Amino acid sequence: MSLSSSPTLAATRLPVLTSYERLLEAVRYAGAYPTRERAEKSVRLVLAELGRQLPSSEREELAASLPEEAARLLAGDATDHAAPMTGWSFVKTLATRTGTAPAVMRWDVGSVLTSVAGLVDPDLLTRLLRRLPSGYALLFGRAELVPAA
Repeated sequence: MSLSSSPTLAATRLPVLTSYERLLEAVRYAGAYPTRERAEKSVRLVLAELGRQLPSSEREELAASLPEEAARLLAGDATDHAAPMTGWSFVKTLATRTGTAPAVMRWDVGSVLTSVAGLVDPDLLTRLLRRLPSGYALLFGRAELVPAA
């Protein structure tokens, strides 16, 4: 009997995860969500709104670093650009839209964006943070340094 036909080994094989599935698992772990569906709900909401905040060149560059499904969420409607929001305004807008407490939404946004930060080149993330209004660095899991007055 070969190892591949062994019922014990066949039953313990794990499915191969796609990059998007790995992103969802990373978000699920970071957010301590009970289900993958809950993690995906956060990913969909946060990436769609983030895409509206980014200038097109940065949105395209970030999308190229993400799994295909996540890139589509980020790209959304490329013509649908929102007025710039600070990181906290971003969180509050999503909280209001979903009827979620701001603290919960802050957790959700941070869980998604820190997981995204793990997928992208650090230089790209630095460029993105320079283009976004204040408050996004912490959402991506980075310190936000402010120059002394």
